[in-house]
Amino acid sequence: MPTTDSQTILVGLIGTGISASLTPAMHEREATAQGLREVYQLIDLAKLGLGVEALPDLLDSAERLGFTGLNITHPCKQAVIPLLSELSPHARAVGAVNTVIFRNGKRLGDNTDWFGFAESLRVGLPDVPRSRVVQLGAGGAGGAVAYAALSLGVERLSLFDIDSDRASATAAALNDQLGATRVTVGVDLEGDMAAADGLINTSPIGMAKYPGTPLPIALLHRRLWVAEIIYFPLETELLRAARALGCRTLDGSGMAVFQAVEAFRLFTGRTAAVGRMRDHFAELTAAG
Repeated sequence: MPTTDSQTILVGLIGTGISASLTPAMHEREATAQGLREVYQLIDLAKLGLGVEALPDLLDSAERLGFTGLNITHPCKQAVIPLLSELSPHARAVGAVNTVIFRNGKRLGDNTDWFGFAESLRVGLPDVPRSRVVQLGAGGAGGAVAYAALSLGVERLSLFDIDSDRASATAAALNDQLGATRVTVGVDLEGDMAAADGLINTSPIGMAKYPGTPLPIALLHRRLWVAEIIYFPLETELLRAARALGCRTLDGSGMAVFQAVEAFRLFTGRTAAVGRMRDHFAELTAAG
């Protein structure tokens, strides 16, 4: 929805353990650069001592207070869906919502994670082979990333998750939406890795609070490209090992920036300056 310079755009992020999020700073600075006033609030369930059961009250309160919308993150991306009036085609395909817009008495659910990863891969690794790809993780972000990878032409995606039921549900939903059987639930990680062109990690392993690698380093080979969605830290142990082998790699900064670019458009009706947001993200991560 387009805004005027005199309006204050009130938005927020609901999730657990989000105090270090760079999203508020990226949104607020871009709004200022465009002559807008935006207030972006963190609603951290952990700090409030709340769980996902608080979502109905939180959405009601945000709507009453005049919020334009909310970003939604772990563990609420799927739990929020029954509370919404409509889903965008992308959110429906992914089965997860990370952006809610309040408009004309309705709650519209969308997903910008898929766009963030798709643009990051398209720009960062534009010419890599995409015949066979292994993806680790099938949660809320995992479904969006898988959808993005398939949208960019990945022919066969092997999906691995510690929760096999979640992997099966994500694979089935994507195959139903795309009318194909391009996604399979992985059962032979070693074999799939040997045949893979690319590896995408959407699991939390590699984050500062979950150090390590999400698979044995011995399974990497130099023909692979390797992509992360983690940006704390930007260079995970997985990316470091992959670069040492000569693999082409993609860190999580692109997804973080491009999903924010798309969310900014949904909140304000304006197009964010990608280069400016990238520069600001780099400043924030360097300062952190």
